[in-house]
Amino acid sequence: MSQHGDDQILKEIDNLLKKIGWKRGPHQMKRRKAGGQGFQPDKSGFRLIMLSVLGLAVLFTLLQSFYMVDVSEDGVVTRFGRYVKTVGPGLHMKLPFNIEAVERVKTKIVHQEEFGFRTTNARGKSRLYSNETLKAESLMLTGDLNVADVEWILQYRITDPWKYLFKARDVETNIRDVSISIMRRVVGDRLVNDVLTTGRVAIADEAKLLTQQVLDHYDMGIVVARINLQDVNPPDPVKGAFNEVNAAKQEQEQTINRAEQEYNRQIPEARGRAEQTIKDAEAFSINLVNRSLGDADKFNKILVEYAKAPDITKKRLYLETMRAVLKDHQNVTVIDKALEGILPIYGSYGPAALSQGTISQSKEKLDSE
Repeated sequence: MSQHGDDQILKEIDNLLKKIGWKRGPHQMKRRKAGGQGFQPDKSGFRLIMLSVLGLAVLFTLLQSFYMVDVSEDGVVTRFGRYVKTVGPGLHMKLPFNIEAVERVKTKIVHQEEFGFRTTNARGKSRLYSNETLKAESLMLTGDLNVADVEWILQYRITDPWKYLFKARDVETNIRDVSISIMRRVVGDRLVNDVLTTGRVAIADEAKLLTQQVLDHYDMGIVVARINLQDVNPPDPVKGAFNEVNAAKQEQEQTINRAEQEYNRQIPEARGRAEQTIKDAEAFSINLVNRSLGDADKFNKILVEYAKAPDITKKRLYLETMRAVLKDHQNVTVIDKALEGILPIYGSYGPAALSQGTISQSKEKLDSE
């Protein structure tokens, strides 16, 4: 290297040292010779630099030592990659410089996996999946060798963040594979009509139970919160025929419901009328029997009195019977059989006189007798 080049380098170094507080020695900057004197630092500037470096180191250490865990998370602390503890939400302290590391796991929220379809995320963007991928998830073979297009949602929570992080690799993929396998198994045990119509709730409940059993076996710290069947349809080529079958089934159910409604209205009413008729007949029977018993008892008592005084009893019965028969007749004239000449005076006095005179006399005579 030439002398001129060396001088230029030394000049640039001198300018840099001036900026940071260093001073030159008593001689000009030049190539050091034997016994020559080098650069002499300024002690006050050196102290300031050291304090600044020390302050930055302390600040960096503090930043490395404290960390924050969100309210929806738990923090898993590891030391040199080995699990140490699990901490909750808040401000915590750890060993700096990657001696201890913190992995945050969202344990306070419900995670969701979708099968056979995808919805947009919070930013309005959806993960790109081909139709073939979605169809491969949703197309399933039923127990009667038919095909159904089943879409569902699996919701789960992380109960043990340590197991979630260290017991399995790529937990989301494992959960999806387990759920798809279980759903195909459950759907394959049922008829296509059950899958499309009435068996959806039972399928979801059974799939949840079996999925939880498999996840517990792998011990991944996952609890299945819910499985919902979003949409269950036949494949597109036969969807029209299935819709017609479902419409016919619905009409059949409506007809059965109307018949049961009419049955429930008519039968209780008929049973009520039958019960009322039976009760009336029983009441009439009891009344008739009681009246007959009373009449028989009355007859027996009269018979006893008749045996004691036949003539008086006979006349008394006759009078009571005539009084009962004639009390409701207004235009009846009672004439004594010994009365003569009734026809000439009947026209003179008229029915009023006869009713006031002869009938009164006849009633007095009957009363006296």
